[in-house]
Amino acid sequence: MGKWTIPSALLLLCLLSIISDQGRNLHANAEGDSKDPVNPPKVEDRLGAVPGGSATDSDVVRREAESISKKSLRSDAEKFQFQAEVSRLMDIIINSLYSNKDIFLRELISNASDALDKIRFLALTDKEVLGEGDNTKLDIQIKLDKEKKILSIRDRGIGMTKEDLIKNLGTIAKSGTSAFVEKMQTSGDLNLIGQFGVGFYSVYLVADYVEVISKNNDDKQYVWESKADGAFAISEDTWNEPLGRGTEIRLHLRDDAGEYMDESKLKDLVKKYSEFINFPISLWASKEIDVEVPADEEDSSDEEDKPESTTEEEEDSEKGEDEDSEDKPKTKTVKETVHEWELLNDVKAIWLRSPKDVTEEEYTKFYHSLAKDFGDEKPLSWSHFTAEGDVEFKAVLFVPPKAPQDLYESYYNANKSNFKLYVRRVFISDEFDELLPKYLNFLMGLVDSDTLPLNVSREMLQQHSSLKTIKKKLIRKALDMIRKIAEEDPDEAKDKDQKDVEESGDNEKKGQYAKFWNEFGKSIKLGIIEDATNRNRLAKLLRFESTKSDGKLASLDQYISRMKSGQKDIFYITGPNKEQLENSPFLERLKKKGYEVIFFTDPVDEYLMQYLMDYEDKKFQNVSKEGLKLGKESKDKEVKESFKELTKWWKGSLASENVDDVKISNRLDNTPCVVVTSKFGWSSNMERIMQAQTLSDAKKQAYMRGKRVLEINPRHPIIKELRERVVKDPEDQNVKQTAHLIYQTALMESGFMLSDPKDFASRIYSSVKTSLNISPEASVEEEDDVEETEAAEADTKEASASSKGDSKATKEETEPKDEL
Repeated sequence: MGKWTIPSALLLLCLLSIISDQGRNLHANAEGDSKDPVNPPKVEDRLGAVPGGSATDSDVVRREAESISKKSLRSDAEKFQFQAEVSRLMDIIINSLYSNKDIFLRELISNASDALDKIRFLALTDKEVLGEGDNTKLDIQIKLDKEKKILSIRDRGIGMTKEDLIKNLGTIAKSGTSAFVEKMQTSGDLNLIGQFGVGFYSVYLVADYVEVISKNNDDKQYVWESKADGAFAISEDTWNEPLGRGTEIRLHLRDDAGEYMDESKLKDLVKKYSEFINFPISLWASKEIDVEVPADEEDSSDEEDKPESTTEEEEDSEKGEDEDSEDKPKTKTVKETVHEWELLNDVKAIWLRSPKDVTEEEYTKFYHSLAKDFGDEKPLSWSHFTAEGDVEFKAVLFVPPKAPQDLYESYYNANKSNFKLYVRRVFISDEFDELLPKYLNFLMGLVDSDTLPLNVSREMLQQHSSLKTIKKKLIRKALDMIRKIAEEDPDEAKDKDQKDVEESGDNEKKGQYAKFWNEFGKSIKLGIIEDATNRNRLAKLLRFESTKSDGKLASLDQYISRMKSGQKDIFYITGPNKEQLENSPFLERLKKKGYEVIFFTDPVDEYLMQYLMDYEDKKFQNVSKEGLKLGKESKDKEVKESFKELTKWWKGSLASENVDDVKISNRLDNTPCVVVTSKFGWSSNMERIMQAQTLSDAKKQAYMRGKRVLEINPRHPIIKELRERVVKDPEDQNVKQTAHLIYQTALMESGFMLSDPKDFASRIYSSVKTSLNISPEASVEEEDDVEETEAAEADTKEASASSKGDSKATKEETEPKDEL
């Protein structure tokens, strides 16, 4: 009977092991088919282990080595298949949704922040959930293991149970946070609760094997692991250090992701994407320090060597030092590398505080950190506000002191702006056209929304309906902020308020709006062109010089306040520079009658005035175009009738010049005539701008050129004399020549380009001949060609002689020489 005992026992053990393996296989298959996991039955639970102790037996060492060295799933872990949607979406996430590898750290820190938000929210009603000791510290820690190429991110958030790990990391639709929101939907404010979803899978941009160690207050500590090959495994964690509570993610980096082993790289990423996370982010960083160590015998022997010649005083002092040194061991200073936690996000999120609690110095420092500008200049202005309603967000806007050099060089092509979008303190993007219009892309700042979703791509977020509401409020606040610069500037104050402003002694803001306009004035003009909704608000910010501004900038409101009684239109003129416009013949009568005329000298002003048609029920009138009205004069009809014959004759003689009409002018005083264009056609300045375009098409431009009208001054002596000559002899060629020359001169003086400068020059010379009493038949004397003919003959002879010499020498070289 005894000889059968041992074989029977061995057989029984084999059967039990086979049944146990089949049970585990069936359990794994069931887990793949079932939505709710069931804990498998276990034969033993760390039999013989000390309760609460750490396992250090050979089996634990073997499993840990197997995981780290081979980067393979642990053999005794439960295996699961990813949800079908996960497998299909992982390629999309890695290849398109997260094409920038750097953002994996942003996503992990964001998830850690969400987990911390949740435990902090629960602690509001139950402080015991935080535990004791280090568990009460709500922070995020990043650690590197350069030898094993492992990057770890740890938080002390709410953690995940085994079931949470399966549901949250195995599916796309479900996430721990969304389930938390559903559960707590009616029990508090959940604005700060984020979502743990798509972003997690971006870890496979840099890692080929990932471990997620998590401990929830309601469960044991578990390890989730996967190689992104369609499967993942979960096992109870019996070998790692107990977390207490929270989650630690270990990324086993790929060979091509070695750059993320650099501490400075991680610091830059945290400062770029997550410096405004609402929890401390620390990095286990290395640094060198000076340490005193015992000196070697060789070093001490060198120090004991003394010079041969010493004075008595030095000998006495050295004796005293030797006596002291006998009591103290000799040391030396060496460099030693130590590690400690370094806080990375030390910039406080000031937009979360009340504007009343933030000082001017804090705003300035925050601007410098945001703009990466460490100069001494302060921002021109800032706006800090909180928007409430359907879409809630906080924002801080800054007006920089200077414009970037390339602000307008790639205005319509550049995607990057100086304005950043955050969702729950997590940086999302600065390439949102829908967040701020292009004409405000000079503003610095950020908006932090709790309404927008975090775990979607930039393209999907751009379609979100909340962005339109945010954009509308941001534009309104930005324009109010710019208007405030003007209101606080003493130079912008009206005459009545000027004395009060000067007495207040606030000289720091003096000239601030002029500085803003010189840097960003073109952006305001582009806004008037592009933003029809806010056109009137932007028009209030418009500044210009005029005939009555004395070299200072003026606004449209100031212009209207200085308008003459009965004046219905706002007069302006466009041109290349102020000096040329001041002497323009179009302003003669307007100046004489005391009307103010605005000077527009920027090329964009021509486009601007095509969109800015009126302001405060006042129409804009270009004084170089038709339609100028300066009041009715009693003698207008009589004057027109007396010059009717001249205007009709002149129009006929200029038929080849494409002149639409010849009229009596009401804008001239000292000039005989000018050329104006039709009201809706191009002005002379616009024609000049379009002709200067690199890809301009002369044929297409012909359709946009305004019809030209010659306006004559009936009081000018030249025009009066010309009328008398036409009445006497309409066919006089000299009169026609003079009339044509006057037109061409007026064309140039009005700012147009002559189509045939040679013809103009010929008419000028003919007029000069007449004034000098030179006969029109007189011709230029021909130059004497004798000397040139003789020189040409001499050159021919020299050339022929040289050619003969060259041919003779060539012949001698080619003939064979007789040997002597």
